Amino acid sequence: MSTDALPAERRWLLLIHQLPSKPAYFRVKVWRRLQRIGAVAVKSTVYALPANAETQEDFEWLLKEIVEGGGEAMVCEARLIDGLTDAQAHALFDAARDEDYGTIATEARTLSARLEAAGAAIVDIAEIRSQTNRLRKRLAEIAVIDFFGATGRLSAEGLIAELEQALAEDKDMVEEQPATQSLTSADLKRRIWVTRKGVHVDRIACSWLIRRFIDPDAAIHFAPGKGYVPNPGEIRFDMFEGEITHEGDRCSFEVLLTKAGIADSALQAIAEIVHDIDLKDAKFGREETTGIASLITGICAANPQDEQRIFHGGPVFDNLYQYFRAKRG
Repeated sequence: MSTDALPAERRWLLLIHQLPSKPAYFRVKVWRRLQRIGAVAVKSTVYALPANAETQEDFEWLLKEIVEGGGEAMVCEARLIDGLTDAQAHALFDAARDEDYGTIATEARTLSARLEAAGAAIVDIAEIRSQTNRLRKRLAEIAVIDFFGATGRLSAEGLIAELEQALAEDKDMVEEQPATQSLTSADLKRRIWVTRKGVHVDRIACSWLIRRFIDPDAAIHFAPGKGYVPNPGEIRFDMFEGEITHEGDRCSFEVLLTKAGIADSALQAIAEIVHDIDLKDAKFGREETTGIASLITGICAANPQDEQRIFHGGPVFDNLYQYFRAKRG
């Protein structure tokens, strides 16, 4: 099979290079360029990018720099046959971007804490606004090289949006509005629900909540993490710019509970577990979290198809729900 006949997500560009030992700054310069274009290392001197016209141009410019600096390099288009699967390659890119998004989320939480501090001086607010603008710019830069829609973007985006809202309200630029608005049952029934491919704990839990408590006959579709254009009648969840997704420091399951107007202490307990697994911030620290995280990880490892993951994840949340109901009773 020629590489031209392969689906886009299975075509890769590889930069294979060798750099001179000196000067040391040249090696750092090349490494930084690789980071900026979003390449990941698959071997010590082999970096990969998904194949498209833009990434090819990025590698070609870098190849030119390497050769002009006294090194050797070549760019080739390839398909993965053995040793590294396409899914594992995707995971390398997602892990790199999630690390970037995690850094932004940590900085955003720090800024939020400063903003909430009593008696914040005007000069402090001005600095926080400047730092928030910097984070927004950095988020946009990372999104460009987030080729497969890493999960961490939702949390980082929500935290920055919350900061921007708080800063805007401080300047009386917008009217104060509640963070979420309840939807009627009619709004949520007989709709097509869309989420990103490669579901994990938050999307599995949301799918369970939708079919168990909102619409037993709900159709759930899985779309690419980037570039999806919704059709009329669809509700996107746990997706960037989705109707139901991360808001501030809350995961999509927490937001869905609030928007659907569901008040249930057992579901709230589940929401806290999902939050800590998804955001990895140990905010609630429930003793059940570690075990549920291992179960969900095992389900995802054993089931590559999204519908299978939802099917096998459902009983986990069914039993967890009954456990918290019994514990409450």
